[in-house]
Amino acid sequence: MTASLYDVAIVGAGVVGAAIARALAHYRLEVVLLEAGDDVGAGTSKANTAILHSGFDTKPGTLESRLVRRGYALLSAYGPVAGIPIERIGALLIAWDAEQLARLPEIAANARAVGYTGARSISLAELARFEPQLRPGAQGALAIPDEGIVCPFTTPLAFATEAVMNGTTLLLGTAVEGHSSGTETTHVLQTTRGEIHADYVVNAAGLASDEIDRLFGHATFTVTPRRGELIVYDKLARALVRHVLLPVPTAHTKGVLVSPTVFGNVVLGPTAEDLDDKRATASTPAGLARLVEQGRRLVPALAAEEVTAVYVGLRAATEHGDYQIHFYPAERYVCVGGIRSTGLTASMAIAEYIVEGLQRTGLRIEGRTDHRTVLMPSLSERAERPYQSAAAIARDSTYGEIVCHCERVTRGEIRDALASAIPAQTLDGLRRRTRALLGRCQGFYCGPTVAALVAEARGCSLAEVLGVEPGSGGKDGR
Repeated sequence: MTASLYDVAIVGAGVVGAAIARALAHYRLEVVLLEAGDDVGAGTSKANTAILHSGFDTKPGTLESRLVRRGYALLSAYGPVAGIPIERIGALLIAWDAEQLARLPEIAANARAVGYTGARSISLAELARFEPQLRPGAQGALAIPDEGIVCPFTTPLAFATEAVMNGTTLLLGTAVEGHSSGTETTHVLQTTRGEIHADYVVNAAGLASDEIDRLFGHATFTVTPRRGELIVYDKLARALVRHVLLPVPTAHTKGVLVSPTVFGNVVLGPTAEDLDDKRATASTPAGLARLVEQGRRLVPALAAEEVTAVYVGLRAATEHGDYQIHFYPAERYVCVGGIRSTGLTASMAIAEYIVEGLQRTGLRIEGRTDHRTVLMPSLSERAERPYQSAAAIARDSTYGEIVCHCERVTRGEIRDALASAIPAQTLDGLRRRTRALLGRCQGFYCGPTVAALVAEARGCSLAEVLGVEPGSGGKDGR
């Protein structure tokens, strides 16, 4: 790749970096979005509890609290327009002993302090009526009616797609390895695909944000990856849970929750384990055993339900209790670090905050009148899917040809995902765009067909798609 000159380079295409790219795409700027991985939103952003936070439990006076509340409003408005599934199902924060019960008034007062007035105490009779499958023994509960669930896959993809459609350059598989000052521009980024020259740099690198920050001569925080393991239950478990069921949080973690998903499943988790390895995304027998026990204690009937999948996310925890967003006007550099699980909700507000900050630090921007909006294919279980639409099938018969029977994904949807503005390059990328391979059989039935479609679209071998060496086979070469 030859050296290119940009007004702004954004490092990291997770949900925050993609949101910043989308926000900047409203202006006449040359923007590049760099991502070390092979897809948008393929790191921390894809592996979270997918909660749309009202911000009721954020710390008053923090930047996180302010941006979560603002982000909730922005994403709630943007989601339906862009095709991002959002369901405001409400949450119940449940106290199971006297100590937790005593904390409920404190939590309600905190909610009021951050500007959220919807929290209210409910009686045990109401709790039983709201959640009939909840185990007996609760001491009290707060209802948080504005908590919701959101699709963690579509959100960063929608942001990045809108950015790309409006001229942003997206470079995947492009890791930043070094930084220096250029002669004609402020920054030269050494990447695995060559040099990138940019007047301004925004570091939104998630787990690697502290490493990128150090390339610019700063050391204000250290990311300690916090592993969170989660269990996904089959869609038949969906009737067991009506709200997001929250524990009373501790100083270390918000605890293990049980929640429906927009895909029609139920998720249980996460665990919270601080690690040294930023690549430790494997599940553990001990962690899963703890989750199963927690699930059994909260909703006993979950123990009899089938587990569809297990996944693990690493949160970008730091030694600080707030987002680590720092502007360096003289350096034309912005660090967006320490964005924890609330970053999905806060992403659009973070982007708004960054653009305003860039303007204050000297970035000259001019609005554009030709901005294009985006409408993503809805992955919601509640939305009409193409296989259910007679009109869609009449226009294109491939929308009636189901390939993934667990999730009812059609050949037409897979084709579209492989030819979109940011096409799926891998099976994992296709999962996040269509739900194919995400169902009960986890690709056992449709996997070969789906892999063949990806190989055909990419013009590569089936072995490349599957990530195996040609001829390696199994035992004894078979």
